[in-house]
Amino acid sequence: MYRKQVRRRRAVLALLIVGSFVLLTVTYGSGSNGLQRGVSTIFSPVQSVADGALKPARDLVNWFDQTFDARGRNSRLQSELRKAREEAVGSNAALAENAQLRKLLGLDRGGAIPSGYEPVTGRVIARSPTVWFADVTIDAGSGDGVRVNDPVVNGDGLVGTVSSVTGNSAQVTLLADHASAVSAKVVPVAVQGVIRPNVGDPNDLILDFIDSTKHVHKGQAVVTAGWRGQGIESRFPPNLPIGEVTRASIVEQEASQQVHVRPFADLRDLDLVQVLTGGSRG
Repeated sequence: MYRKQVRRRRAVLALLIVGSFVLLTVTYGSGSNGLQRGVSTIFSPVQSVADGALKPARDLVNWFDQTFDARGRNSRLQSELRKAREEAVGSNAALAENAQLRKLLGLDRGGAIPSGYEPVTGRVIARSPTVWFADVTIDAGSGDGVRVNDPVVNGDGLVGTVSSVTGNSAQVTLLADHASAVSAKVVPVAVQGVIRPNVGDPNDLILDFIDSTKHVHKGQAVVTAGWRGQGIESRFPPNLPIGEVTRASIVEQEASQQVHVRPFADLRDLDLVQVLTGGSRG
């Protein structure tokens, strides 16, 4: 009896082993069969439920990943944009300064500055806090050879004259200042007079005390005359560009002996200038 039970158990064990091998062979063999489909059918609902339950968590993780990635890209783009903007601003500033220097060089080479004068380039570092077109301060002073009454120009023409000096800076009184007066002449007609400001308007100068018998016309150029007279404290070299006649009424010329002149230099927006040091002084 006992032996029969042992043999029966051995047979069952052998069948189980054989069945296991068959099942493994069928499951992992090449191709799909019904058993695989059956197993998939049994476990598919469980997998679907698990996928549905885990989907919000997966979506949340993906959202965090995408958000941090987007923020990283945005930070990099902003950094690149700032760098590009800084480079563009620097390039534009360099181009603007280069253009001013070329104009100054052109004024020097054009023969407007007589021999004997040594140009000293300076940059405007301060303006009048109240009347900002009356005077400016530049970063060139007595240490650079600048002296009181030296003429000051930019690339367009006459700007003013040096009124005070320190070791490394100078104050420049502009043509638009109420105390400014410059001997001038109209070319090519050689009508002479004195350039004074039209107080309150830096874009409008008055050529005063002209010969009323000689008519001046709109569009004619006005340059320094180079002579000195009473009330005109500074001696300017001749033929420095000052401006252009903008209004020349015959009635005004005959009645008031004056015409209106627009300065070539923009006195409201000065940056680089040159002080004409040396030369003759009276």
